[in-house]
Amino acid sequence: MPCVSPDGKPTKSGMATLSAIMDGASTPKAVSEKTGQPLFKVRSGLRDLVKAELVEQTDQTYRLTPKARQLLT
Repeated sequence: MPCVSPDGKPTKSGMATLSAIMDGASTPKAVSEKTGQPLFKVRSGLRDLVKAELVEQTDQTYRLTPKARQLLT
């Protein structure tokens, strides 16, 4: 299941991933542990969220973009 729907909005799993990052999970493993999603799905979802400009990647860590923070508030 993708983390971003065709209209560019996060899906349920995408929102869970964004929320986990907002709560301090900055690596795929930490997001997986926090959400209960398998690591391979988290990695795929993070790629989708980066393409949608909701998450930025620096090395192996991820952080929310202002666009994502606006969605979560």
